[in-house]
Amino acid sequence: MENSLRTTCTDSLTEEATKIGDKLAASTAGLKSKVTDLSREARDRIDQNLGSAATGLDRAAETLHRKAENLPGTARLSGLTHAAADKLNATAGYVREHDVNRIGGDLSAMVRKNPGRSLLAVGVIGFLIGRSFHQRRG
Repeated sequence: MENSLRTTCTDSLTEEATKIGDKLAASTAGLKSKVTDLSREARDRIDQNLGSAATGLDRAAETLHRKAENLPGTARLSGLTHAAADKLNATAGYVREHDVNRIGGDLSAMVRKNPGRSLLAVGVIGFLIGRSFHQRRG
């Protein structure tokens, strides 16, 4: 009788452990599916907004080209401003032609090749964004 009770308890525990494992596996699969769906939605939304970003870059380039002609100082400053505007136009074209996955991959490769320049660029962009917020408030 003792062996029978022991076998019954062992079988019961094994069955409960199996049920818990199955529930955990189902929950994990459901969570993974939700994360995948959210990731896909985020990528789709970013892809939809890339056109707007490219349009904004084009407008900024147009503004730089217009203002470059009226800059005080040397022709070199005007030339640098036109060159910056041309880079913005090129970036706008790149953004229009590629999806977020491609852009992310290219950006990662660029950062790995040029970590110092990448940090400098992020710092400059952060500074400019900070200045634009500061100017809007004051």
